[in-house]
Amino acid sequence: MFFTKKIKKAIIAVVAAVTLVTCGVGMYAAPVNAETVNSYQDQNLNLNVKSAIAIDSNSGQILYAKNANKVLPIASMTKLVTIYLTLEAIKNKRISWNTKVSPTANIVKISNNKDFSNVPLKKDHTYTVRQLYQATLIESANGAAMCLAQVIGGSQKNFVDQMRTQLKKWNINDAKIYTVCGLPNGSLGKDAYPGIGKNAENSMSAADMAIVGQHLLKKYPSVVKTTKLAHKAFKDENETTMMDNFNWMLKGLSQYNAKYPVDGLKTGTTDAAGACFIGTIKHNGGRLITVVMGAQHKDGTDPSRFVQTKKLLKYLFKSYTPVVLESKATFKGANSVRVPDGKSLTTNVGLKNKTVIWDPVDGKQLTTTLNKKTVNAPISNGETISSYTFSSGKEKLISINDNNGMKVDAQALQSNGKANFFVRAWRWITGVK
Repeated sequence: MFFTKKIKKAIIAVVAAVTLVTCGVGMYAAPVNAETVNSYQDQNLNLNVKSAIAIDSNSGQILYAKNANKVLPIASMTKLVTIYLTLEAIKNKRISWNTKVSPTANIVKISNNKDFSNVPLKKDHTYTVRQLYQATLIESANGAAMCLAQVIGGSQKNFVDQMRTQLKKWNINDAKIYTVCGLPNGSLGKDAYPGIGKNAENSMSAADMAIVGQHLLKKYPSVVKTTKLAHKAFKDENETTMMDNFNWMLKGLSQYNAKYPVDGLKTGTTDAAGACFIGTIKHNGGRLITVVMGAQHKDGTDPSRFVQTKKLLKYLFKSYTPVVLESKATFKGANSVRVPDGKSLTTNVGLKNKTVIWDPVDGKQLTTTLNKKTVNAPISNGETISSYTFSSGKEKLISINDNNGMKVDAQALQSNGKANFFVRAWRWITGVK
């Protein structure tokens, strides 16, 4: 590295001020493929887990990946899909936070099984959707998750089918989902998914689990108001159960470290899954999502998944500098597109949305390319008309959402109507383009 720390800081300041250098014509950018996404920078960090990934929660930029495409059991991380569909049902007014739910006899039985994480539910008692939502996220209560599924889907099977449909909408096609809570299929008794073996467990890749977290945080960012709670009382008429979050990295719990103030999202544990954890954390203007799967799990006191998550976060904070780019930011050399049939032959462009780019601390210049440089009129101010790709030196920054690199929307900064026939004809005659 030939750059001193001062020079590096100066480069970062320049980037933050939105004077990114653009890739010149003919500059080579390393290709991105599925294997790159599966294992990215894993040679630089030896995590003791079966698979892992770290992404920016907004852009999907991948910062680290180890066996990220390998499909493995996800256990109670499943509940994030259940929670997403619950929030969708509330948004669409199918239920409300105050909707009362009565558990079925089978759900009551499961909720009182001390081998599972739960708050005990009682026959003939009713619980609000808000109570069940909180219990699902904080205590990882299996019975509570099943109650949410019951009131929304009408049955466990129907809700599982809704989960499968939602995952396919997100282009998650390798997932196997049998239960709404993450328990093995046979643990649900009468509510087991029909035609499936009792040992079948929900499974998904770390990359796909990160996509679930990404969609949840993008559409319902308020979920962290609940996932960040270390403790909360669950009141059932005259009885109170104190719920303790299984995310021990939260403040007040055993694995808390002020350097890594995570505020979510969900743990998962079964014999087949080992210890899993999808976490999220704000850092210098950005938000990260991390997933570790198949960490060591000797017993209920083993903190391995959190130890490995902290190891991953330490690496990320050391290896990347988040650069916050505001909406409408422009980039030198990539600040306009050609509009051959427009009233004006060019239209200024800039960043569509506020974006965080994680700049590798590698001494290489951060650059950007405008992917679509010619656009047809008419164009409306604010319309998305192209996209940017970012590179560090000759290597593209990659995204979980696109195997060809990380694309960020570019918007028109002005309107440009279509030129009339005579103007366009004159341009064709005179060769003006």
